[in-house]
Amino acid sequence: MKTLDHIPTGKIERAGKLVSTGARVGSNYLKYYAGKLVNPELTREKLNEENAADIYDGLKSLKGSALKVAQMLSMEKNLLPRAYVEKFSLAQFSVPPLSAPLVRRTFKRYQGKYPEEIFDSFSRDSINAASIGQVHKATIEGKELAVKIQYPGVADSVKSDLALVKPFAIKMFNLQGKDSDKYFKEVEDKLLEETNYILEVAQSEDITEACAKIEGMSFPKYYKELSSERIITMDWMHGTHLSEFTAKEFSRETGDKLGQALWDFYMFQMHGLRKVHADPHPGNFLVNDKEELIAIDFGCIKEVPEEFYVPYFELAKKESFENEDVFNAKLYELEILTDTDSEQELEFFKALFKEMLAIFTSPFNAEEFDFSDDTFWNSIADLSDRYSNDPQIRKMNGNRGSKHFLYMNRTFFGLYNLLHDLKARVKVNNYLKYL
Repeated sequence: MKTLDHIPTGKIERAGKLVSTGARVGSNYLKYYAGKLVNPELTREKLNEENAADIYDGLKSLKGSALKVAQMLSMEKNLLPRAYVEKFSLAQFSVPPLSAPLVRRTFKRYQGKYPEEIFDSFSRDSINAASIGQVHKATIEGKELAVKIQYPGVADSVKSDLALVKPFAIKMFNLQGKDSDKYFKEVEDKLLEETNYILEVAQSEDITEACAKIEGMSFPKYYKELSSERIITMDWMHGTHLSEFTAKEFSRETGDKLGQALWDFYMFQMHGLRKVHADPHPGNFLVNDKEELIAIDFGCIKEVPEEFYVPYFELAKKESFENEDVFNAKLYELEILTDTDSEQELEFFKALFKEMLAIFTSPFNAEEFDFSDDTFWNSIADLSDRYSNDPQIRKMNGNRGSKHFLYMNRTFFGLYNLLHDLKARVKVNNYLKYL
């Protein structure tokens, strides 16, 4: 893969890159509509493929927040056209890395020394490059280490990058009014946290120590003395990325074992720690030769405040959404319904969320749940398809729900998708033995 000798770090340079990307997308639309005049049967499939490719190509050279948002969207498999999901998913662990000379200069700037002054060996080329940083392999006295180096300028460009992405997101999610600012502020705060590697090391140590008792899970050790605000050094973990593992054949027993570990890992965090690893994409997990699941990235941790946790999980109980008074009260507590809603909006969103919750909370209301069940996944796809194409919903304000839904929903969508990929059957309350 071609390496990068330069990353745009200034606001003007980054904005210029996105403007040129927008121009290419505009040209694609012109070609599409011109072709539609000649052939009315022409579908949007080719348009989506070209737009997805142009947008991704523009973002991957910028790195940072804009690429991270694309990665987040790739996890919403029922929200975007397939072409976007497939292209944006490359942002998880397959983007052009920094060139060796730029890595060396960047490391010296962050750590005060060149890599060869600290490590016995240091790989010239990266092993893995993602949206915010890339990983190199190193050794000290025979110990294998993974060294994550943050891309230059990423932390300083979070706010400006989100400002450039904001118009696209507002249109996609039909956000109206100033209330939408709370969602962008939540994303901005989390992305800024992800650029603070001192915080990430502290979070990593806290969560891995607490979760070490969970069967089937394994974690790296972190080295504070070899880390800094933009560098993280941890144990090198041997294993296969979860996406590569699930692309090949594996036994039902293995899928169940890995799935149970993953489910327990998340439920223990959610209910025991009240904070959770909120970035459950396949690039953050490995499977080792002992059939253990390894979690390798704790940059995005979502604290779950009591005032959100209580109504959120009360609403997950079957008896709650079957009791209209309780159901309505919880919707107001979670800011899904508001005092300014019209009668039409109240009825529409009550019906939407009742149907949605009946599907999404079904795993919580069973003793054992099979995430390979096609009925479950077809119900999700059908609901998404119906409401994404409903002209009525486009007329209503999409500002719905507490800001905490952003990363909580992302967590559960990601978790469900990983469990589906593993074709896992899980014992829902098994995590209770760890509390």
